[in-house]
Amino acid sequence: MTRSVESFPVSALRFGALAAIGFLGCALLAGCSHGEGGPSFGKEAVPVVAAIAVQEPVATELHEIGTVEAYSTVSVKAKVGGEMTEVHFSEGQDVKAGDPLFTIDPRPFQAELDRARANLDSDIAKLKQASAEERRWSYMLKHGVGSQERYDQARADADSLKAAVEADQAAIRTAQLNLDYCTISSPIDGRTGSLVLHRGNLVKADADTALVVINQIKPIYVDFSVPEKELAAIRAHAGAGELQVVAEIPGQPEPARGVLSFIDNQVDATTGTIQLKGKFTNQDLRLWPGQFVNVSLRLGERPDAILVPSQAVETGQDGQYLYVVGSDLKVEMRKVVASDTVDGKTVIERGLKPGERVVTDGQLRLIPGATVRIRPALTDAGSITP
Repeated sequence: MTRSVESFPVSALRFGALAAIGFLGCALLAGCSHGEGGPSFGKEAVPVVAAIAVQEPVATELHEIGTVEAYSTVSVKAKVGGEMTEVHFSEGQDVKAGDPLFTIDPRPFQAELDRARANLDSDIAKLKQASAEERRWSYMLKHGVGSQERYDQARADADSLKAAVEADQAAIRTAQLNLDYCTISSPIDGRTGSLVLHRGNLVKADADTALVVINQIKPIYVDFSVPEKELAAIRAHAGAGELQVVAEIPGQPEPARGVLSFIDNQVDATTGTIQLKGKFTNQDLRLWPGQFVNVSLRLGERPDAILVPSQAVETGQDGQYLYVVGSDLKVEMRKVVASDTVDGKTVIERGLKPGERVVTDGQLRLIPGATVRIRPALTDAGSITP
């Protein structure tokens, strides 16, 4: 007996003692868990904010980024060269069609016009003499006292002077046109840009650089592109009437409103999009060429769309989902198909019925089947809503 006791390993004795302690601890925990004061982890209601899914009319819209473009743009250049003697506007000034912009020194062109007129008067006088000479030799030839050769010479001289008179008249028109070009007027209503040349500078005819660029901004265009798959719907709705285009301007509370005025005649093969233009009256000048805006093209209205607050829709590995609160205050994780977002609300295409309650805040603490407690929500102003 003594040998058997001494040969028993010490480690085995330690293991048995630890096992006995562990068993005792488990028994004590089991006993405590059945008591009234035991923990209830996983059974407490999770506080959340919820909202009711509503069914109401909603506009069907396409949303894109757009660029503001001038309705028309004119690069003003000089058609004649010379010294610029007057600038009749200030940079950034609104001008009307026909308003004078620049004056180029007209004196050289006036002198050219006067010379052309003098040449015309001289050639007209010579033509009168040549015409009389032709008639005289024609009379003499008919009565057999003149030669054919002399008549032919007189007729040629008269015809030559007639051509000279016509050339002089063309020269006068050219000189008058160049003189008119000395005053450069605005061809459109618009706003002027920066000046390249000022008074006293020499102007080159048909220079590469424009003297000033005028942009017509009342009305004005907004350019944007949409996927080609939307083209059929756009054309169908455009055939029924004007389509409204809304441009949201950064930093301004109210959007600008216009109408669709242009659909490009081909799809861009590199991007798979088609270019559109909206026309805006822009009487308040809130749209400016080169500006980026958020564009909404309204195609129509859906009378029975199901809407929930956008913050209720979550995105997971399997797509979009939201938590639906049942009558027993237990939540169901439900897959949905969401589409447009309008004024902070998202349209639910499939997966939800009107009147169902969805969680809008507190989703991170939820699991399917969890019990929730609906708490009031704080509005932006700090007040509490139920």
